[in-house]
Amino acid sequence: MVNKPHKPCPAPVERLREARAFVFDVDGTLVLGDRHNSALKPLPGVIEFLELLRARKIPFALLTNGTVRTHEQYVVELRHAGLPVADGTMITPSSVAADYFSRRKIKRVRVLGVEGVWQPLEAAGIDVVRAPDDDPVDAVFVGWYREFRMDEIDAACKAVAAGAKLFTGSLAPYFASAQGKVLSSSRVICAAIASVTGKRASVLGKPSAAALRCACRSIGVKPKDIVVVGDDPGLEVLMARRGGALGVAVRTGVWGQGDVAHLPAEHRPHLVVQGVAELLSLFDRRAAQ
Repeated sequence: MVNKPHKPCPAPVERLREARAFVFDVDGTLVLGDRHNSALKPLPGVIEFLELLRARKIPFALLTNGTVRTHEQYVVELRHAGLPVADGTMITPSSVAADYFSRRKIKRVRVLGVEGVWQPLEAAGIDVVRAPDDDPVDAVFVGWYREFRMDEIDAACKAVAAGAKLFTGSLAPYFASAQGKVLSSSRVICAAIASVTGKRASVLGKPSAAALRCACRSIGVKPKDIVVVGDDPGLEVLMARRGGALGVAVRTGVWGQGDVAHLPAEHRPHLVVQGVAELLSLFDRRAAQ
């Protein structure tokens, strides 16, 4: 058997320019909002970059770990902020969860979260349980929920102890806002459930393979042909590296001016830029010249 010659990976900038599609994080990468995840404002270069991609017919998806809104509501908010975002562009962990549960015949799910968490599951035909009772369920799904009550935590713990699988949109400790880092409620809730049941939550948002697969299906490309752009190397870059995509880190969000050398190898970006404006200048040869 003759071994095929190894094809070297092109340099990050060349790979960036040859990309067939993009997957962007939202908070800290494209926009910054307030501590309540509202009043979104686009970061420099974002509108220009998205307009350029649209003009060149290069597809892109927006993949957030936020579940405070449904994906349709996110599109409306981002358009209001001036971003050229088409219907179907936005993917949330609840979008991924609806797809994941449907494919695996998980039919009855206890949900701890606001409308943005449970509505996509209901829309997919999943039986959503929100009342703090002892009804049996197949899974527990946790998202954005700062108003949680102890009886809801109790019901979730009983469900997981009885055999329901525990899922969450994100276990990231923080997300980026214009006022700095904001604590993630889903991580806090999952920590409480895990401490009681001994069961760790499986993540369906970033950096999961399920999230990347969902994004790739939505834009019709394979991971090796996309660029994943985000502000948290532990989420977007890790997801990109695991999936074979190009991982780009921006310094406009959670990571800030962090040192690449201090990151674990699988979290190290292929490319680091100050923000999307710099990424645009690298991607567009004319702008670079």
